Amino acid sequence: MILLRRRTELGLIVVGALITAGAYALAGLGRDAEIPANLVPFLGIVLGLLVTAHVAVRRLAPDADGILLPLAALLNGIGYVFIVRLDEAQADGGRLAGLQAMWTAVGIGAFIATLLFVRRSRSLERYRYTFAALGLGLLLLPLLPVIGRTINGSRIWISIGPANFQPGEAAKIVLALFFAGYLVERRELLALSTFRLGPLHLPDPKHLGPILLAWGVSLGVMTLQKDLGSSLLFFVLFVVMLWIATGRVTYLTLGGTLFLAGATFAYTQFSHVQDRVAVWLDPWPVADDEGYQIVEASFALADGGIAGAGIALGTPTRIPEVETDFIFAAIGEELGLIGATAVLCAYLLMVGAGLRVALRAESAFDTLLASGLTTLLGVQTFIIIGGITRTLPLTGVTLPFVSYGGSSLVMNYVLLALLLRISDNSVAARAPARAGA
Repeated sequence: MILLRRRTELGLIVVGALITAGAYALAGLGRDAEIPANLVPFLGIVLGLLVTAHVAVRRLAPDADGILLPLAALLNGIGYVFIVRLDEAQADGGRLAGLQAMWTAVGIGAFIATLLFVRRSRSLERYRYTFAALGLGLLLLPLLPVIGRTINGSRIWISIGPANFQPGEAAKIVLALFFAGYLVERRELLALSTFRLGPLHLPDPKHLGPILLAWGVSLGVMTLQKDLGSSLLFFVLFVVMLWIATGRVTYLTLGGTLFLAGATFAYTQFSHVQDRVAVWLDPWPVADDEGYQIVEASFALADGGIAGAGIALGTPTRIPEVETDFIFAAIGEELGLIGATAVLCAYLLMVGAGLRVALRAESAFDTLLASGLTTLLGVQTFIIIGGITRTLPLTGVTLPFVSYGGSSLVMNYVLLALLLRISDNSVAARAPARAGA
């Protein structure tokens, strides 16, 4: 069974690499009407990196789920091809493609290191309060006067020498580790109903401190850093994990109420929130200014039609920051509804695999951690695609594994490794029971 799972994983990785190489060849044909001369070396490098990751899983987590790594590799490959295509279309192109290739290698290195050093996922539970302090520290780093940087209106970056990094990407995973450990410790107390607030039956108010703290931190992130996406992501992460830990729908109701209250307060007090909502509701009056990105993205998706214009045959470069926040619009224009749906299906399969890992976990901590990590992946995808399609107000989060960005890519590979570690530990824990039976 183990060998079959790993062979299936390897086969899917090869298929993903071939799809990536095919897309790379189509990009060359669309741009220069000829197949790129470096196609074979490109395929070799892609296969080399992915096979290295596969060998690490085979050696370090042989019982892990076999579909997560191939799906991540496919999304990463498609994203890289589009970053190369968009980068070469720019007047000063050539820089982003090289950086993304480097960050992909670093991400796979972080993936292997996580599998190597985290041999039992449950061992992380004992460090929950250390993770809490580390997560809050990471969130506050961009506010420091020397290393903090404001880029594109949001203060979510730190700069150390020539390198820029978003510490919030690491904070998401670190806080998921804290939430999982804390909720395992307090879930029985949080499930009790000893206090009544109107129609709601709640636990003792002193045990509601964490959800109120999460609400306050999410508002603080949005207010001080002007980062709507991360604020929503942190809050949803905690509320969902709290609901899973206690099984009480009351927390979803309370969380939704607090979110609406916080959103209303932010809308009435902060002009940048009002601008985002106004552009979301009607971007056309400001189509040459604040609404330019979303209007051009809408045109790109419409131009793509069913089958798309073809890779390198569209004009997505007219969208500002298309390689980061709006790369899904480029995919929709050049691969059409079919290609965009395929990308969505890949994310749905990843979320489904993550939830399957959570359901099969042997401990409450592993269940909560896998659920939290999967929530991060799914909600972040929904937030950014919802913003591009005007289902939600636009935020500044990236599309996991696809968008350009080193910190996001590296931390998503760490997230993937943690899910695989939980999966491997769960299968290994059930093996003695099956053998005894």
